[in-house]
Amino acid sequence: MEGHRRKFMAVIDDTPECGRAVHYAGLRAKNSNGGLVLLYVIADGDFQQWLGVESIMRAEAREEAEAVLAKIAQTVRETIGIEPEMVIREGSAAEQIHALIEEDRDIAILVLASGSAKDGPGPLVSSIAGKAAAFPIPVTVIPDLLTNEEIDALS
Repeated sequence: MEGHRRKFMAVIDDTPECGRAVHYAGLRAKNSNGGLVLLYVIADGDFQQWLGVESIMRAEAREEAEAVLAKIAQTVRETIGIEPEMVIREGSAAEQIHALIEEDRDIAILVLASGSAKDGPGPLVSSIAGKAAAFPIPVTVIPDLLTNEEIDALS
């Protein structure tokens, strides 16, 4: 479509594999003249049991999300040379990913990276793998053994 550019979305969390997903998505975006969307989802269940301090906890979680996104965005600028879009949402990760894809029709590919823990590929990949068919866009999962250099060669 004219005026639209394809965007790759990576989900930011505190797992070590998230950086590989960002690296791959950023390279694919740059090499295809597309965009990179970084989504950070704050789990909303964290605030509900503490009514009096809920707004403080929510503000602190948002500050942390902004700090993490800023750091990753800086790495993207330095290593890949593109400016990512940053989005912060609250709720269930799978629901918020789905909602953002519905809202931003330019998002064409969701990039996740699997972890190397023996209990599975990581919570995000596990939660989305079973629902991948329900997503309206392709989901790319980066294997845990790929290094950034190998990702460079693939992208």
